[in-house]
Amino acid sequence: MSVSMTPAASERVKSFLTNRGKGLGLRLGIKTTGCSGLAYVLEFVDELNEDDQMFTIDDVNVIIDGKSLVYLDGIELDFVKEGLNEGFKFTNPNAKGECGCGESFNV
Repeated sequence: MSVSMTPAASERVKSFLTNRGKGLGLRLGIKTTGCSGLAYVLEFVDELNEDDQMFTIDDVNVIIDGKSLVYLDGIELDFVKEGLNEGFKFTNPNAKGECGCGESFNV
């Protein structure tokens, strides 16, 4: 199982955690929603759950629950700025397609 993060993404997550003042890391998960069925979820983690797996990348802990890990194996998390827009970008080798708005994906 592997998860990677670009330097831009790790710096952004470190900045968020520093500003927040607490937290073990960032949870990367999925939820059922949207046009294509699945959407990515990012949230801070203060306590680990029993089925969580933690990946440490450039001093950032990325936590993924057991259910989501199957869909996220091999994913790369990036942080991009395009004009006035900025946000996290997911490169997931398991995704077979995305909806037109880019909010959800399918496997």
